[in-house]
Amino acid sequence: MAKNIKIEVKRQIHLPISKAFEISLNNIRIRFWRSIITAGGTFLGIAFLVAILTQSMIDAHLPGTLDKAAAEAARNRTIWLVILSLIVCTVGITNSMLMAVAERFREIGTMKCLGALDIFIVQLFLLESSVMGVVASVAGWLVGFLSIWLIGLINHGWIVAGQITILQALQSLGIGLVVGVFLTVVATIPPAIRAAKMPPVMALRTEV
Repeated sequence: MAKNIKIEVKRQIHLPISKAFEISLNNIRIRFWRSIITAGGTFLGIAFLVAILTQSMIDAHLPGTLDKAAAEAARNRTIWLVILSLIVCTVGITNSMLMAVAERFREIGTMKCLGALDIFIVQLFLLESSVMGVVASVAGWLVGFLSIWLIGLINHGWIVAGQITILQALQSLGIGLVVGVFLTVVATIPPAIRAAKMPPVMALRTEV
């Protein structure tokens, strides 16, 4: 019995990560609208986060209208709102990826029968979510930053809006990218592990 197990393990194929990336892009293209729904959670969360960051940049150049205690209370409320919105987005992404796994049971079973390692299945979903996370984060940054910047320009003029430097804008983009990709990848880990641990025979017998 042990000998048969060793032979089965040796027959498994370790596909390169470039192949996983190619398959991930193809899956996004084939399931475009499903990918849009999944990326929508990241998009909304990052747009809200960047909007708050941009507003704080604008507020830093405005004369203080609140006392320190009120300003601190408002800041704490904003932080909690951002955290809660990101948690909701993460839960939504996880739910969407679980549904994506369910739709691809037979595909996963076929790949495993052909020798794909469990780590390859995990890489497949993580790469797919990373690509969606990057695209959604950049789009969320554009919407969040530009909308608040334009509102600041209309309300306070160039004297205030023009104080936001390119470096500050790039910093907010970096924060948005890191947070967006991190949350998308973390939310995908449970579905990816579920897909990797599924026995090939059970996956192939699943009714879609």
